[in-house]
Amino acid sequence: MAEPVTPAVASDPLTRLSQLGWELPPVAAPVAAYVPAVQAGSLIFTSGQLPFVDGALPATGLVGDEDTDATVPPEQARELAARCALNALAAVHALVGLPAGIRVVKVTGFVASAPGFVGQPTVIDGASRLFGEVFGDDGRHARSAVGVAALPLGSPVEVEAVFRLPG
Repeated sequence: MAEPVTPAVASDPLTRLSQLGWELPPVAAPVAAYVPAVQAGSLIFTSGQLPFVDGALPATGLVGDEDTDATVPPEQARELAARCALNALAAVHALVGLPAGIRVVKVTGFVASAPGFVGQPTVIDGASRLFGEVFGDDGRHARSAVGVAALPLGSPVEVEAVFRLPG
């Protein structure tokens, strides 16, 4: 299978976000005893990010196809996963900025799944695609997409990521 072609992107992630029509939101306040992101050497680990928009979840419930008891369709969940990725970038930016040359290393996505739903990879692609659009080749990453029974606050998706700083 041929590798997808990643378009050339601006070297400054903040410029690229702006070109894509995205603006970094304020970092969501933790809902328990943790911090949004931690640096360990050249790596930045984000906590699981929910798709908060202006402090609220735009949707809650389980993700699934039309023939399930789901309340969130996969297409909407994919958009919410992109929002989770944006929130992860905000957490990184608040900690260390978003310097040119930062790399996405690993993404883990969780999907609150209706019984029988197996489209978790497609949902988490929302996050992966946003990282690819922002970072180009430096946005290519290892990934896990996991179906779960429930997520915090009833969120349909949650995404955590590991980044490597340049240098």
